[in-house]
Amino acid sequence: MTPPFDTLRLPVFAAPMFLVSGPEMVIAACRAGIGGAFPTPNCRTVEDLDRWMDQITGALQPGDGPWIANMITHSTNTRLAEDLRLVAQYRPPVVITALGSPRPVMETVKAYGGLVFADVISMKLARKAAEAGVDGLACVSAGAGGHTGHLSPFAFISAVRDFFDGYIAVGGGVGDGAGIAGAIAAGADFVYMGTRFLATTESMAQPAYKKMVVESGPDDLVVSAAVTGTPASWLKPSLLAAGQDPDNLGEPAERSYVAGGDNKRWRDIWAAGQGIDSVRVIEPVGDVVDQLEREYWTALDRLAARTGRRAGTA
Repeated sequence: MTPPFDTLRLPVFAAPMFLVSGPEMVIAACRAGIGGAFPTPNCRTVEDLDRWMDQITGALQPGDGPWIANMITHSTNTRLAEDLRLVAQYRPPVVITALGSPRPVMETVKAYGGLVFADVISMKLARKAAEAGVDGLACVSAGAGGHTGHLSPFAFISAVRDFFDGYIAVGGGVGDGAGIAGAIAAGADFVYMGTRFLATTESMAQPAYKKMVVESGPDDLVVSAAVTGTPASWLKPSLLAAGQDPDNLGEPAERSYVAGGDNKRWRDIWAAGQGIDSVRVIEPVGDVVDQLEREYWTALDRLAARTGRRAGTA
């Protein structure tokens, strides 16, 4: 398989978002020159997943960014084996595992030359994934939307680099090109961005969800395990609309990540991350990537100018 990152215009993955990322977003992201990811549980049936993967692989051309399948390996995902069969058939260049050990997918993905990343939220999980032999870690940090971490992205990158020499993608609170540049300068290889793409025209998010993201800011977020059983960052206005008190959400819910199950608690209560302030308008993925690229190079030029002046006075 061709190295999947040679065609990247920016070191960015459009992160997989439950009930939000679909084939249109993945295709648009890859055509724009970044990685495009979706969670396989977004497909209610195996037949739906087959159609999605066929649509994505049929639309992409050599030179597009890599497409990425995100798979839940938690024990409640009873469809994992069937999804893996389709992974073996369609061969996504990268598979990112979440909410469980990456070991169940390793043999299948490695057999066709794909790369396995593990979504991790702590040093303990990062070490376990590294020991399992993953190619990369998606370090989900404080500020991430949906299921979130608690570590600063800069501290997370630094600590992981002490023992892991594979790829590092970091997610959490990065909403613009300057944040991408900062993460790369800190030692990451890629930035995992979800919220910045949430309100795009290709997103499957409900129109009211997109509107709420555009109108909200970081102070409109609350982190709680009461919705899914895992700490996640939620939009307070969506909690209020669902009859919940954002200041008193109660005990963690029972964990369940079953594809095609009852998604009402996900559908009506909406997630977002701390990069939300960068979302000002509903626009195509390609326009978002264009802006991120301008911001990224502006930040790199500013960094080069500052380090150049410092070097000249040393």
